[in-house]
Amino acid sequence: MIARACAAIDTMEDTLLEHRREVHRFPEVSWQEHRTTALVMTALSDTAADVRALPGSGAIADLGASDPSRRVALRADLDALPVEENTGLEWSSRHPGVAHACGHDLHTVGVLGAGLALAQMHDELVERDLAVRLLFQPAEESMPGGAHALIEAGALEGVDQLYAVHSDPSLDLGQVGLKAGPITAASDAVRVTLSGRGGHTSRPHLTADLTFALGKVITEVPAILSRRLDPRSGTALVWGSVRAGSAANVIPASGECIGTLRMLDSHTWDTTGALVEEIVHAVVRPYDVHATVSHVRGVPPVNNDNVATSLFAGAARAVLGVDAVVPTQQSLGGEDLGWYLMQVPGAMARLGTRIPGGTTYELHQGDLIVDERAVIHAAKLLAAVALA
Repeated sequence: MIARACAAIDTMEDTLLEHRREVHRFPEVSWQEHRTTALVMTALSDTAADVRALPGSGAIADLGASDPSRRVALRADLDALPVEENTGLEWSSRHPGVAHACGHDLHTVGVLGAGLALAQMHDELVERDLAVRLLFQPAEESMPGGAHALIEAGALEGVDQLYAVHSDPSLDLGQVGLKAGPITAASDAVRVTLSGRGGHTSRPHLTADLTFALGKVITEVPAILSRRLDPRSGTALVWGSVRAGSAANVIPASGECIGTLRMLDSHTWDTTGALVEEIVHAVVRPYDVHATVSHVRGVPPVNNDNVATSLFAGAARAVLGVDAVVPTQQSLGGEDLGWYLMQVPGAMARLGTRIPGGTTYELHQGDLIVDERAVIHAAKLLAAVALA
């Protein structure tokens, strides 16, 4: 059956590539993935799949046996990033300031391609008492992510295993990175807002000198955190945005810094939020400013199940070759797939998207270019593991 599924995907290669280009041309940010949802639902509408839209955006599709002995879920994330694309490709983003800079267009059409192939094998799935559920999830890039919305909509009911791929531009096309155990990190959002008496920069002693205090938060909170936590937890607090003031000679009355708190260890994740707040207040106390700390728990680590990882590796070798699987390391990246895998066993594979011999790009950057043939590999890999 795996060979048949792969053959079916080969026959629709041009269609899948065009679907991927269409999704890439019209990227949509979290919770706004209406056009992308419509594309996948339309593509599945003439198949044996039972497709239902979710409120707002996203969809769930069921294939195969109605009361199976085994149900496998394949998950895609639909959303793009608020990033300006500068690749110059013919199918680059037509939405200013929004781009598929994380490869979610590949993930979406990879799951769609697997579903279209498996839908052609409906009778065989029923005979094997097997069902496949396609999860087209909105808002992976938000905190908290769209995984919660799908779980609340019953996405995991009756599911025995769940699989997904994630683009990896450090791996060549045809390579699949796998490891059992945690493969990503916990990731939270942190916002520190300061307020105090502003004034003229010639008289800082008459103000709270908020900008100076904000600088202390930016540098000292991560430093103190590194001394209060076990270094084996791999904790990193990194600021991505800092705002304070608008003139060189004015000490502002408010300012903020926004960042992410990431860690490799689930136990540390459960306890660190309160510690961050404690440290922030201790750092700003000498400067007579008021601090408000917002800590939003984002995602737990993606913890790959041993059996599911082994099945994924076997599927990769079956469809991409005996040397396709390569070792990979746990990263500090966050992925809300972790919420699903806290409830059902499963695994995420890193999908090679680098053009062999080409440039190694970074995710979340507007110049990201992938070898688009990776979407065909994703479809075959996901179809194969569903049938494993």
